[in-house]
Amino acid sequence: MTRPAEVLDLPGARLRRPTSADDGALHLAVTESLEHLRPWMPWAAGDYTAAVAAAFIDEACARWHTGRSYTYLIATGETIAGTISLEHRIGDGGLEIGYWLHPAHTGRGLITTAARVVTEQAFALPGIDRVEIWHDAANTASRGVPERLGFTCVETHHPARFAHAPGKSGVEVVWRLTRPAG
Repeated sequence: MTRPAEVLDLPGARLRRPTSADDGALHLAVTESLEHLRPWMPWAAGDYTAAVAAAFIDEACARWHTGRSYTYLIATGETIAGTISLEHRIGDGGLEIGYWLHPAHTGRGLITTAARVVTEQAFALPGIDRVEIWHDAANTASRGVPERLGFTCVETHHPARFAHAPGKSGVEVVWRLTRPAG
């Protein structure tokens, strides 16, 4: 089975597969980001315990091994700034990008650069002809990522696929980029 690269270097950051040694740093990054994430991420509604961080990493490793998804930690030096993943949840031939970023690392183009790099990885995989980014219509920061990368807004969904969170409008916007010709 072909998989994306396990480590990807960005200007000033690195995308890498998580390991069990990352659970403490991930726990810290998420805990520090909870107020920033709660409006958009249903999983951020309660406390994010060390056990939840460890379970997330275990699941991410298992899903990578089976090819169901490819999750990367976004690292700046020794600090975890967020995560980005390629998810098999939009049907055959497609991968969806999901991401979050610690508030101390927003506004610098880091998530846009990471999304560009994982999009390239997605199109290097056999059978992938499209990449999508879904976000809530009220999340204007997430909207900027696919816009800057040249994705096309193709549809909206109501009701949303995932649980509601306080900042969500309940309308999901779907952006798509298709495999370049050639």
